Parts: sequence; structure tokens; C-alpha cells
Amino acid sequence: MGLLAAASHRQSAAKEPRRFLNPLDGCWHVQITQGETHVSDSANEVLTTVLGSCIAACIRDPRVKIGGMNHFLLPEGDGNDRNAQRYGVNAMELLINGLLKRGANRQRLEAKIFGGANVLAGLSDVGTRNAAFAEKFLRDEGILLVGGDVRGNHPRRIQYWPLTGRARQLAMPGSESVSVVERERATVTAVRQDIVEGGNDVELF
Repeated sequence: MGLLAAASHRQSAAKEPRRFLNPLDGCWHVQITQGETHVSDSANEVLTTVLGSCIAACIRDPRVKIGGMNHFLLPEGDGNDRNAQRYGVNAMELLINGLLKRGANRQRLEAKIFGGANVLAGLSDVGTRNAAFAEKFLRDEGILLVGGDVRGNHPRRIQYWPLTGRARQLAMPGSESVSVVERERATVTAVRQDIVEGGNDVELF
């Protein structure tokens, strides 16, 4: 039985991402941030995200031309529903179930994964663990990994076209990279504090 079928925590409702019409290409750009998931079959949508140690999985069914993206902060959680959207198992469950509800067949699913950089000094190898989790999840669930870019030491900006499966990785200015790292550091620290205050004996790092 794969991780998806064996997940013991409850699935949390997906957040609705921000979207805007980009005048440069005439497409709707859907911005996926921590805890968000979006599924689309539109030729006029581009899914975008910015990643440091976080992972974004881009999964699609090429036959029915439907795909989606998630964005998670940590591989596995503490059973606290308040933080569920930040964790990989929940994020993958939301994305795959969202694809299946829209007519995808799990036997045809293929994935690209991005992120998992080790950018959080002093917080162990969060990025490496995130990347390893995503790769293992896909293997266990029988989902073909067809591309992407993970690990390393630098944040990434990703664009993904769910209809075609095209993905593009863009360079980021130094100031924007610093902002990404600081935002992730603050969120990881907040999650760890929630665990301490909740009395859960869980070691995330």
C-alpha cells in the first residue's frame, strides 16, 4: 500500500491561490504558495511558484491534458490539522485527488518536482529531506517522474503549463531570494513552536 492510501491524517481543504492576467503573454498566472494546490485543464493558465527548501510537485495526465501543482513546506507532519496544508503527504493527496476528480487516470499520471534547496542555515537539511520525500512518494505510488530540478543551494522560480506539461525555471534576483529564505525560515520556526506548545513529541529535523 502506498503513502497516499496509508495516510492517517485527515485531508485538509485546499486554499484558493491568487491569480492575475499577465499582459506579457495574455495568460492567467496562478500563484501557488505554501499549502496551496491548483488543478487546471486550461490552455490559458500558467501555474507559478517560488521555492527555497519547499517542494512543488507538478503532476498531469497527458492523455486528458489536465495537470496541477502543489507547494509544501515539510515532508510529514504532527497530526495537527492546523498545519496539515504545509505537509507533503497532505499536499500530494490533495493534488492527486483533485486530478482524479477532474477525469485523470492515476495509471497515466506523470510528475515533475522542483525545489528542495538547502537554504535554511541552522535548520538541518530540510530541503534534502523534502526532495527525498517527494521522490519516494512518487515511487511508492507508481507515478512516473519525468523531470524537474531538486536540491542545490539556491531558491527557484517555477512556471508550469498544466495542459502541455511544459515547465520553466527562472533566475531570481538576490533580494528576492533572500525574501524567500526568510519567509520559509519564519514559517518553519512557527510550525516547530506550534508542536512544542501542543505537547507533541515529534522531531521534524
